[in-house]
Amino acid sequence: MPSHDNYLDSFQALVSDTGYMDPWTLVVKFQRGLQLGIQNQIATMPYGRLADTDPDVWYKAAWRIDQERLANEAFQSVSRSTPSAALKTVSARPPPLSVARLPLVPPPPVTPKPLPTTPSMGVPMDVNVTRKTRSLPPRGCY
Repeated sequence: MPSHDNYLDSFQALVSDTGYMDPWTLVVKFQRGLQLGIQNQIATMPYGRLADTDPDVWYKAAWRIDQERLANEAFQSVSRSTPSAALKTVSARPPPLSVARLPLVPPPPVTPKPLPTTPSMGVPMDVNVTRKTRSLPPRGCY
């Protein structure tokens, strides 16, 4: 996809040749000639809507979006490199020393420790012993 810089330069040269002076007309003409992707991004900006009477703001926004697109394409072309090239790059680096010295032995299995036993204190105390010996009145509604 061609760079937006060519369109911007051509548009500004045409504006100079035609003598258009009305800012709104310049914005409309510029917007119509933009690449569809750039035009869509400007039209769907979540905030900071561009003024329809300020061509310089439109030029800068379109240029910025095009630069971001070019940078993204460059990033994706590098990340889409062939797997064999990526493996050669990775295997060319020596492993870190700390990793090279570690043995490749699995850790020993973890055995659960038995719970500590409490010493026997005899028969537990019966809290209800005193209640059993005295008679309680029957429960009723109060």
